[in-house]
Formats: sequence, C-alpha cells, structure tokens
Amino acid sequence: MTTEVDIGQVAADARRVLLGNRQQGISEWGGRAYSFVCPSPRSYPFQWFWDSCFHAIALLSIDAELAKQELRCLLQAAQPDGFIPHMLLWEKEAHAAALLDYSIVLADPFYTSTVQPPVLARAVWRVYQATKDHAFLLEVLPPTMRFFRWLKAYRDPDDDHLIALIQPDESGLDASPKYDRLMSLDDVPTEGIADALIHNMQRLFGAYAPHREDPARLLGLDVFNWEDVMVNSIYADGLQCLGGLCREAGYPPAEAAEFERRARRVLASLEEKCWDERAGVFWDLYGYEESRAHTLTFTSLFPLVIDSLDRHMVWRLVEEHLLNEHEFWLPYPIPSVAATEPSFDPDYRSRAMWRGPTWLNPNYYVYWGLRAHGYRDVATELAKRTVQMIGKSGMREFFNPYTGEGYGATDFGWTALVLDLIHAEGWGR
Repeated sequence: MTTEVDIGQVAADARRVLLGNRQQGISEWGGRAYSFVCPSPRSYPFQWFWDSCFHAIALLSIDAELAKQELRCLLQAAQPDGFIPHMLLWEKEAHAAALLDYSIVLADPFYTSTVQPPVLARAVWRVYQATKDHAFLLEVLPPTMRFFRWLKAYRDPDDDHLIALIQPDESGLDASPKYDRLMSLDDVPTEGIADALIHNMQRLFGAYAPHREDPARLLGLDVFNWEDVMVNSIYADGLQCLGGLCREAGYPPAEAAEFERRARRVLASLEEKCWDERAGVFWDLYGYEESRAHTLTFTSLFPLVIDSLDRHMVWRLVEEHLLNEHEFWLPYPIPSVAATEPSFDPDYRSRAMWRGPTWLNPNYYVYWGLRAHGYRDVATELAKRTVQMIGKSGMREFFNPYTGEGYGATDFGWTALVLDLIHAEGWGR
C-alpha cells in the first residue's frame, strides 16, 4: 500500500460509522426489538435490505456478533411465503416524513411492497465462513431459502431463469440512465431528471395500485418488466452460496443440488440472452419482447462476480472495458456509467443517483470477482484506488470518479465495505 493515504485512519473512520449508525429500540410493530446499522442517520434512518447485507459483511471486521445481529434484525420481516421487503420502517413516529422523502409503497405500515438485490445469501455465507456458527446457520438459512424460492415463483413468469423487476429502485439503482426509456426520461434535461423520476414513479404506482394483492400479476401488466444483469448476477451468486450453505447445514443433498442447478441455469441464461459478442458486454432485457437496453453501465460488467463465467467473456469484460481508461478505468473506478455515455454525470449535476459517480458496493463485488478469475493485480489496484478515494473524502455515499470528491449522504454505512478490502489485501496488519 502506498503512503498517499493513512489507511489506519480510513479503517478507523469506517468502524466509527458502523458503530455510530446503530439504531435500536422496541418497535410498535408487534413489540419487536430492533438493532441494526442504518445507512445514514440524517438521510436514511431506516433499515434497507441490501444495505444491511453489506453492513453485515463490513461488521465482520469489527464484531461477528454484530454481523449476525444485522441479519437477524432484517429477517424479522421475512413473510411466510418467503417475501422479504426492501425497507423496514421500525420507528413509527418517522413514517410520515419517510413517505414524503422516499418514493415507496407500503405493504404494511412497517415495511414496503418491493424487493432489492438478493445479497442476503452472500452475506449469510460470509458470516458463516467467518464464525462457523452452526446454530446461527440453522436459524437464518430457512428464511433465506424461502426468499430465493419466492423470487423464482413471483419474479420469473417466463421461466427463463432470470428474475425481473417491477420498478427501478428494486435494483437499488434508482435513476440509472439505462431505465430512461421506460421511465420517460430520454428527453428530460439533466437538471430536471430527479423531479421527473419522482413523477414517473407515481405513474408506476398508479398502474400497480389495483393489483397489489396479486403480486404475480404485476409483471404481466408489462409496465416496467426489467431483467437486470446486476440483479441476476447477484441472484446466481446467491443461489451458488445457498448450495454450499445447505451442505454445511447438513440438509439433504438434493436440496443443495437444487440451488446449485438453478445457479448454473441463471448463468447460462445470462450468457445466452444478455451477452453481446460484438460489444463484449452484457445488456439488460426489458419488456415481454426482451429488448436489449444498450446503455453501458457498470452492470454490463457484473457477471464478473460469478466464478464460473465463460473465460472468453471474462477476458473481454476486463481487458476491453473495465481497464479501458475511456470507459471505466478512471482515476477512481468503477463509475456507475461508462464515461463514453451521453448520460454520464460524474459531477452529480442531475442530483439523480447512479448516473456516473463511483460507489463502494460494486467495487466490493467486482474486487472479489477479479480475484476469483485470476486478476489479482487488477483487484489490488481497484482496492488501492478505493481506499485512496475514501481517504480523500471520507465515508460518503458516492464519489466523483475523476476527483474523488464525495457526494450524497455523509457517514454512509456500506462505504465501510472498504474494511473488507483492507483485510483481504492484508493492509491492516
């Protein structure tokens, strides 16, 4: 590690945020005790699904018991049919403000009706590998398995092994320009995108409102039917993790084989339906016609996180795109949109997220994907630049990929994933 950044200070700042962002109490929701790390006390005081999964991974660098608690708190929202919501609103007195601040629809006064990327299985895997706590595994594995079965049952209506989203924020990438066409944002000026997105989210909510009691019907409306490469890469990775966890738990071999077989099928569908041999990237699919969304974002590279991805595809993704200094290999990679795209907004001028700046959670996933595929030097360089970026601007929500300037929320929780990179590189010893 270079001396350009005080790595001890970066790690200390990450630990400070993970410990300082804890929310705890007794909820009016059935008198349940909650204790979790919120994304940001000022901007995001509630519990978000994939944020908590990332927080659990980061917390392993502090206290494995806190990592377990993060997932236990999240899983209190698991429903009998397997559904787990993307957002838990534990504090009733803050609900009114939340409904004004966020474009959400509640399925219950205390949780939303939508999902987020299924990072849960990866988080459970990482916590179990760190602790070997068999009792914890037997506690959290059943609801995790039910959630992945719910995704298959309700989000794969065409049975092509790729799960679909019903609105942009289910990917967590709320305003990504790849959604602009379906969200009627193609001709909106940069400064008007954030407001236009809110308006068009209300349009989606209006279309879905009469059918919320029948979630299997929502994709059939074909209002927003999106098979996202990043989400399905995380889904495939999670299915593979579940196979290994079933074996560790002593479940019947057929149950482990079910999830591993499904993981292979998801990857095969990504390679067959989303890979563009001419461009050397993966494209999202939308609508029943499965049109390709030709906007180059970091998600076009995301199958790198799957260990068994075709080697030819790995080479092209890394050599032609990730390491391309005109697209993704900027001073502080990985930008959420390729620098060659007209919609690229590195300075956050649009005030809309995921349109150019760099975030920690893609870097975390791609880092481990690079290592799995033998690109250890590239992974180390990515980790180095990530640490330098945080050393420069602190624990911000996202960062300018050219200057490293921080934007969005301060003291942002999943930016603490830098602890995992520091530990993996052995820089904290």
